[in-house]
Formats: sequence, structure tokens, C-alpha cells
Amino acid sequence: MSSTLSFVLGTRPEIIKLSPVIRACQRREIPFSIVHTGQHYSEKLDSVFFEQLGLPAPEYNLTIGSSSHGEQTGRMVVEIESVLEKERPDVVLVQGDTNSVLAGTIAATKLDPILVGHVEAGLRSFDRDMPEEVNRRLADHAADYLFPPTETARDQLLEEGLPAEWMTITGNTIVDAVTENTSIAHERSDVLSEFGVRERFALLTAHRAENVDDRERFASLIDSVAAAVRKHDLSVVYPIHPRAEKRISTLDIDVPEEITLVEPQDFLDFLVLEDEAEIVFTDSGGVQEESCILRTPCVTLRDNTERPETIAVGANRIVGVERASVVNGVREMLAVEPDWKNPFGDGTAAEQILDALEYE
Repeated sequence: MSSTLSFVLGTRPEIIKLSPVIRACQRREIPFSIVHTGQHYSEKLDSVFFEQLGLPAPEYNLTIGSSSHGEQTGRMVVEIESVLEKERPDVVLVQGDTNSVLAGTIAATKLDPILVGHVEAGLRSFDRDMPEEVNRRLADHAADYLFPPTETARDQLLEEGLPAEWMTITGNTIVDAVTENTSIAHERSDVLSEFGVRERFALLTAHRAENVDDRERFASLIDSVAAAVRKHDLSVVYPIHPRAEKRISTLDIDVPEEITLVEPQDFLDFLVLEDEAEIVFTDSGGVQEESCILRTPCVTLRDNTERPETIAVGANRIVGVERASVVNGVREMLAVEPDWKNPFGDGTAAEQILDALEYE
């Protein structure tokens, strides 16, 4: 096998989680290209992410932007196919469950003999109403190399009838990224002083469509978080996703004084907020992982999770958005001793992925 890889990515979590693999390619002098679909494109924040994580600028910026799922994915397939016909890599690596993952997988699998590797394979929420659940299932069943982060994810792939020889349990690359960057983040970031954060605070992230597109549910989420922190004398920092910020305005949702809205944060600043928070409220799968790795208690503002390992080790509770459930979940998690074992590997996932691809 010749040593040529293409990374297809389109959102900040993908940049973060693929960054250790990209840097491992640099160390091994493996030729690669980066294709940025622009699914969640912000010139300022994207450039900061690549710079902070020590990554080269993408060779291809497709600037697809937001639109309906069908239109966005279709445009990505067309543009990615054009790039891959030019690059002709041996393997395309995708990570996670976004429309960029689905589009990259479709485009690559149609171009023989290009193979597809799916990083973070086997995660399941078992909620087919989530677009991410459909994307990750389709990517797993079309890919040639599957990199489940845990035995639970591997077992799910086996349950679905996929061959064991396609799979390599690697741990999650987010462990690599968090391990490599937490101390750097604390040295460089002044985010706590910038926002005048009190000594004891909570961190909130909420952006999923099922939470923020429904007024009643989003209002309940905001109210429940505020009610929970009042009982523990905590303030809340909410780096708000543009989608959620727009919904607060258009749906006329009141934000209680306990919750401070701030602009989206770069990776290093967000790591500091996660690490220093007393507790994290989130509907993000990636934040569930990161808070678990950093040993910050977490409550998940959803009715399911594709990260059951965080529940199993005691780092996380699924609480939904109803006030009583959120308040009880916060009380329980603040009483937990944060000494759980990280279930996502030892921080060598990137090297294991390249080893499985037989890249020396």
C-alpha cells in the first residue's frame, strides 16, 4: 500500500479529533491532504483551531455552508468526489457522525480502489430520529476500516454483522487531543479572567436541533439549568452556538441571570472552562467524552447517549430537560468523587490507527 491519506472533515469536533492523526502522519512523513467541507465554517475560529492544534491549512476548502440535510450532503458529495479524483488517495479518513462524514464516505466508496476508514466507529444512540445516528450507521456499513474507540462500540459493530477483521479498537483520539493540550491551554488561556468567572461555576453547551428548535423544550432546558445551579450557588457560562443564539431570539426565550451567554470558544479556552467547571451541562457527545477525561462531572441534557461508557464509569447522568430530573442529576453528580477511570483509551489512538492502516 502506498502511503497517501486524505482527511475529510467539516466541523470543529472533527478538526480536534483528527488533529492527533494528522500530526502522527507528519511525524511518520506520510503524505496526506486535508479536505475541509465548510459544514460549520467560520474563518476566524477555523483558522484558530488549525493554528492552535499545530495543523497545516487544508489544501481544499469547499465552503459548503449550511442548508437542508439533502442539499448540503449532495453538494459535499459532488465537491469531495472532484477532489478525490484529483488526489487519488489510498485511504480517506472520516471521523464521527456529521454530514461531512456521510458525504466523504459516499464519495470515496464510489471511487475504486479508494478505501474508507471510519474513526470513532460503532457509537449508537439508538435514536433514528437523530441525523447523526443515521450518518454514523451508514458510514460504518460502507467503510473498509473501522476504528471503534471501546469494546462496547466494537461489540455493537459485531452485533450488526460487520466482520471483526475490519475492526481495530484504538481508544478515542479525543484522549490524545486532551492529553496533549490541557497543560498548554492553562498556560495560554485567560478565558476565566476575560469573562470574570467566579471560583465556582458550571459550563453549559446546548445546540442540538431537538433541543433548540422546539421552544417549549429549549425554554425548559434553560429554566432547568438555572434552577439546578441556584441550589448550589453556581453561575453558568454558556458559549452559545450560533444556531442556539438565533433560536433564543426568534423563539423569545428568557435567559435567567444565572446564565451568561458568551461567544463560541476556541479549543484551548474551552478546555480550560471544561477543566475548571464544577459541573458540565451538555447535549454534545464530544463534551461528554472530554468532561469524563478531565474528571469534571457531567449531566447530559438529552434522553439518550451514544457514549454509554461515561454513564458506566459514573462520570455522567442522562437527565433530559425537565426541571426535577436536571436538579436531581446535578445534586447526584456534585456528590460523586471524580476518581473514575477514563474508558476511552491511553492517548495513543492516532498511532494505533496508522498502525492498522500499515503506515510505517
